[in-house]
Amino acid sequence: MNTSAVLLPAVVRPAVEDLHWLSSDHCAAPVLGLLDALGWAIVDTPVANVHATSPDGCVYVGWLPEDPAAWKRGIVWHVRVQPADGDAWVQEFGRYTPSEAVAGFLAGLVAHSSR
Repeated sequence: MNTSAVLLPAVVRPAVEDLHWLSSDHCAAPVLGLLDALGWAIVDTPVANVHATSPDGCVYVGWLPEDPAAWKRGIVWHVRVQPADGDAWVQEFGRYTPSEAVAGFLAGLVAHSSR
């Protein structure tokens, strides 16, 4: 089977400077900005960890850059979900995961929260 080059998708190669978000800068701003805009309760600790809870109390997000137990496990983001009608589950993200990726995960999670 021959496929015409016209029918193939174009190869997109972004410039290297456009890929800066692919590596972590250890900044929580994309996630905390999203959660603040969604009306979550956000509390920071004196040692720079941040804890956030959804308005319905079903989701907890922790940014744990100064938590020795989290560092021992290689994580800085901890997401815990307790559905009203299901089993609890956890998703954790390592210290090299860009905050934009964590924010995208959370945005997708809360986008379906009304279902």
